[in-house]
Amino acid sequence: MTQMPFDDLDRLDDDALLVLYANGDPAAARLLTARLAPVVHAHAYRLLGDAAEAEDITQEALMRLWQIAPDWRQGEAKVTTWLYRVTANLVTDRHRRRRGGTVDIDAIPEPEDGQPGVVEQMQVRARAEALQDALETLPDRQRQAVVLRHLEGLANPDIAHVMGIGVEAVESLTARGKRGLAKALSGLKETLGYRDDD
Repeated sequence: MTQMPFDDLDRLDDDALLVLYANGDPAAARLLTARLAPVVHAHAYRLLGDAAEAEDITQEALMRLWQIAPDWRQGEAKVTTWLYRVTANLVTDRHRRRRGGTVDIDAIPEPEDGQPGVVEQMQVRARAEALQDALETLPDRQRQAVVLRHLEGLANPDIAHVMGIGVEAVESLTARGKRGLAKALSGLKETLGYRDDD
């Protein structure tokens, strides 16, 4: 099979790239990996709170994507929606295996070039850690719904598809999760450097 030039591939959506990969185009797989791995890793990290475990989940989720590529039916689901669901299932399995353990949040990525000052970096890190700690206080399904809605930006119907539940259930989980986060973060506004107008 002749490969498309990389610039042409870059214009294709995830669905088309997956079909090209299934038909033997390795450049399509490289581009799809570059696009999707950071998304999957960020989602897994938000659900797990552990960068190393999130990396494992990312590799496993992408391996599953490559395995199903030959059977992918274009137009039935978005590749990202499918990956969110697989990632969530892998995270759920990981949670089941480690029930009763504690989550160690020891690494938040530092900002890239053009970084803010040291104090601002510390504040950003403290806020991220506080949010991750608060997310960890939520039941798994509430945490997943809140992460998908408010951190990943998915619409409720897409979240319903990822989680295998109805839209009303998504709305309920998200509302309860937001209340749980507010409770977990109450009293930390001043400590995290928020003003009343934030």
